[in-house]
Amino acid sequence: MSASFQGEITVPPKHSGNAGSSARSRSKNSSSTSSHKKEQPADARKNHAPRSDSWSANGPNGRSDSRTDSRSGTQPNAREARDGFSQRKPAQPQAVKSDADHPARPAAPTKSQPDADNAADGIRLNKAIAATGLCSRRKADELILAGRVSVDGKPEPNPGRQVLPFESIAVDDRILSAPQSYTYLMLNKPVHVVCTVSDPEGRPTVLDCLAPEYKALRLYSVGRLDYFSEGLLLLTNDGQLAQRLTHPRHHQPKTYEVLVRGTVPEGALKIMRRGMHLAEGEDIMPVEVIAQQVGGNTQLQMVLRQGLNRQIRRMCRDLGLTILRLCRVAQGSLRLGDLASGKARPLTDAEVARLRESAGLPAAR
Repeated sequence: MSASFQGEITVPPKHSGNAGSSARSRSKNSSSTSSHKKEQPADARKNHAPRSDSWSANGPNGRSDSRTDSRSGTQPNAREARDGFSQRKPAQPQAVKSDADHPARPAAPTKSQPDADNAADGIRLNKAIAATGLCSRRKADELILAGRVSVDGKPEPNPGRQVLPFESIAVDDRILSAPQSYTYLMLNKPVHVVCTVSDPEGRPTVLDCLAPEYKALRLYSVGRLDYFSEGLLLLTNDGQLAQRLTHPRHHQPKTYEVLVRGTVPEGALKIMRRGMHLAEGEDIMPVEVIAQQVGGNTQLQMVLRQGLNRQIRRMCRDLGLTILRLCRVAQGSLRLGDLASGKARPLTDAEVARLRESAGLPAAR
């Protein structure tokens, strides 16, 4: 029996054996996507931004604008991200306020802050006691800590207390005299005299060479000359100056006249001038030396800028030279001149000024 068919017969295109399944797959995916869109919340569909042809949500070049703007410190909003660039005005630089815009805060009050003028005029209590010639600063500290010192009638336990010129100081209820002024003496020390103020062996000291009015002033020698040496010796009660002059940083050049037995070889002079190494292991700086024949002996004029103990005697010993006489004739700007042996004289104001200036100190008041 023959059958007749009504309607069109759809023939799948050539070379597409899976066309039917592909069509069904696209239809399925389309319906799935449509149902997914229907299931999205209204807020999500509202916030979805459509892409334009050339500007994407990531910017014109595909770079994300969600990063923080380095100039403004804020993130672009959704509209700016969609447009691909920020429409905000560039951030204005903040004006830097000067110190004038901020009034200075008043300084915090300090406890027991002394008046500036009084601090400038006052001196430490222990120093004021020592300046009267009663004792040393160390001994003054002991007296103060023992409660034996009073200022204007009131006990004072603090050695660092600043006292003014018009305040009276008493030790054991005895009022001390006004502080003495500084004294500067030049002594031509003779041989067989020691530079200490007292000697346990009973030998003569430099104080025995001074007039009575100077012996009570607590003077000390600046530097030393040994028992067999003679010449210029500075004596003072200005402790600050004495400390500076004996410190290597402010060491004063010292000139000596040294009489040596016989003739000094030229090789020995060259060794002195270029510096030498002592037998005890110490290195000697170069010494300026000039030799002159005196009869059958040699007079050496030596300038030292190094303060080693018995330096000249040890140098001559290592070079095989015998010293007959050793005399210091100058120290810094000071000259011994014709001052007699065993005699002392006060320095002039000009000599004191030059001496203090060479030590980096202001002129004495």
